[in-house]
Amino acid sequence: HKGFKEGNPIVESVITNVGKGAGNQNDFEFGNTPNKGKVTVAFVEFAKRNGQNTAEYIDKIREAVKGIPGAQVTVEQEQGGPPVGKPINIEVTGDKFEDLISSSENLIKYLNNSGIEGIEELKTDLIKNKPEILIDIDREKANAEGVSTGQIFQNINAALLGTEVSKFRDANDEYPIQLRYQYDQRNDVEAILNMNIVYRDMNMGGALRQVPLSSLAKIRYSDTYGGINRKNQKRMITVYSNILSDFNGNEVVADIQKALNDYKAPDGVLLKMTGEQEEQAETGAFLGWAGMVAFFLIFGILVLQFNSISKPFIILTEIVFSIIGVLLGFAIFKMDISIIMTGIGIVALAGIVVRNGILLVEFTDHLKETGLATVPAIIEAGRTRMTPVLLTASATILGLVPLAVGLNIDFGTLFSEGNPHIFFGGDSVAFWGPLAWTMIFGLAFATFLTLILVPVLYELVDGIKAKHDGLIKHYKILMAFMLPITLIYFILFAIAPSFFKKILPEFYPSNINLEK
Repeated sequence: HKGFKEGNPIVESVITNVGKGAGNQNDFEFGNTPNKGKVTVAFVEFAKRNGQNTAEYIDKIREAVKGIPGAQVTVEQEQGGPPVGKPINIEVTGDKFEDLISSSENLIKYLNNSGIEGIEELKTDLIKNKPEILIDIDREKANAEGVSTGQIFQNINAALLGTEVSKFRDANDEYPIQLRYQYDQRNDVEAILNMNIVYRDMNMGGALRQVPLSSLAKIRYSDTYGGINRKNQKRMITVYSNILSDFNGNEVVADIQKALNDYKAPDGVLLKMTGEQEEQAETGAFLGWAGMVAFFLIFGILVLQFNSISKPFIILTEIVFSIIGVLLGFAIFKMDISIIMTGIGIVALAGIVVRNGILLVEFTDHLKETGLATVPAIIEAGRTRMTPVLLTASATILGLVPLAVGLNIDFGTLFSEGNPHIFFGGDSVAFWGPLAWTMIFGLAFATFLTLILVPVLYELVDGIKAKHDGLIKHYKILMAFMLPITLIYFILFAIAPSFFKKILPEFYPSNINLEK
C-alpha cells in the first residue's frame, strides 16, 4: 500500500503477503505457506527520517498485535547477511516424539515462570493441529470388487492433483496439460466420495468397471503434525523467541542458559542453545585464533629484527593494554560490542599499536650504541619520539572519527547544487561504527601508556639483565632449544590432535574434547 507518507512521513510503504512469499527467509521458508501472513514495513532512507529511530516502532507494533486469539505473531527487524537463527533458539532433541512434545511445552512454562526479562514470546516450530482428511479403505470390499488400493489412489490423485494428458508446445518451450476436477468439485468432500473409481476387473477378463468411492471407503477428519524436523538423525523441536529491543541479547541468553542448567529434562531428551548465540561463539573462537596467530607472527618478526626476546615482550605489552582500553571505552560510553567488527578491530589494532613501541625501543638502542647510559637514553628517546608518536596516533584517530560517527556527505549534490546534505548516522555506522570505535579507544589508551610503560619496562629489563647476566646467557641457551620444541608441540596439537594424542598421550592435555 502506498500513500502512507501523509500520515507518517518516514514510512515509505507497507506490503502484505498471505500464503505466498509469507515465509521467513532466515528459516529457508521459500515455498507456499497457506497458514502464514507477513506484513513488511519499509522506511525511507536514514537521511530523510529527521533523526527519528525506527526501532521504537517494533515495540509499538508488538503491543498492538499482542493477544490476538488463535494467532502467533512475531515482530522482528529484517536481518542482513546469512541466516543465523533466532537470538533465543533452544533445540530439544530425542527419539520419542511424545517426550519431545511434553518437554518443549514444559520448558516454555518453566522459562515463562522463571522471571527472565527481555523474552518476546517463546514459541515452538511444531504444528500439532494441522487438519487432514483420511480415507479409510475397506480392503475386503475392495478385494471383492476386484480393485486394488493402488488403483483407488491413482483415481483420487488424478481428481485432486491432476494427471498429465498432453503437452502444449510453442516456439520456445513446452508446457504439460494437467486434467483434474474443477475447483468446486475437488474441494467438496461429498463430490470426492461420489466419484467413480474406473478400473479393469481382471476377474472378469479385464473389463472396464466403475465403482463409487463411497462403497469402498469412508472419510474421517483428523489432526496431524505439520512436520517432524530431524538433526543428526534425531527428532527435534525448536523453542525460539526474539529479544525485546531494550534488553541486551547476551545477558538474556546467559540467564536462560542458567535456567536450563537447573531444568531436569526426561531421559533421552537433550537441550541445547543454538541460533544466533552459537554463531557468535564460533565467530569469537575464530577471531581468537586469528588474534593469537597475529600475535605470534608479530612476535617472531620482532625477535628477528631486534635479535632479542625481552624487547619484543616489552613492545607486545601494548597489545594487552590496547585491549584494556577498548573494553574501558565501550564500558564508559555504554556501547554495544559487535563480536565480528570489534574482534576484527582488535586484531587490526595489534599491528598498529606496536609501531609506537618499536619507535621508542629502536631509538633507545641507537642512543645506547652511541655511548649513553640506559636512563639518559630512555629520557632522550622519549623526548625525541614523543612528537611522531602523538602525531601518527592523532592522525589515525581523527581519520577514524568520521567513520565512527557516520559522517555522510553527498558529493553529487555538493558539486551540482552546492548542498552536501551532511548528516550523521545511517546504515554505515551500524556496521563500521564498532570497528572504528574499537581502534579509537585502543589506540588512544595504548598511545598514552606507550610514553610511560615502554620506558619503564625497558629500564626494568635492562636492570635485570645487568644483575643476572650469567643466568640470562643460560636462559638464552635454554630458549634456543625450547622454542623449536614448543612450536612443534603447538603445530602438532593444532594440525593433527588425534595423531598427537596417539603418539604422545602423556603430553596431551586430558581435558580437551577432540570432537568439539
